[in-house]
Amino acid sequence: MKKNQSGKIGGFFNSFSEKATKIAGRPVSFILAFVIIIVWAVSGKLFNYSDTWQLVINTGTTIITFLMVFLIQQTQNKDTMAIHLKLNELLASNHDASNRLIDIEDLTEDELEIIKKFYIKLSKLAKTEGINVTHSLDEAEENQQTKKRKAHEK
Repeated sequence: MKKNQSGKIGGFFNSFSEKATKIAGRPVSFILAFVIIIVWAVSGKLFNYSDTWQLVINTGTTIITFLMVFLIQQTQNKDTMAIHLKLNELLASNHDASNRLIDIEDLTEDELEIIKKFYIKLSKLAKTEGINVTHSLDEAEENQQTKKRKAHEK
């Protein structure tokens, strides 16, 4: 039952964060925030630019910023996961693509650096064959080995 409760809370938070980030990203929200800042700045003279006057805007903006970080992060996490899944589907459905890259986002930074070096090597191999030739690293290395064997046979 606890899992069901967290599912409801997660669903509510997901729905709320989507709506809040959509609203926050609209021009009218920016204009409203800008107007609030202008009203606050103009009201400074009324309040003799007191510490309380400054504290109102500082507290308000800090609270809004703090909460928006979590809302935006939730939306970003969901969008990133959706993009990863779409890319995984493309990789899995293309018989010429390397399936090694599926779920690559779960690798460590060191593992990603190793794979990056492979692609740098692939890029160098592709440059020797012409810019329009593409293939996997295995195919590129096999192609290079075949060329070397043929060169030695002559």
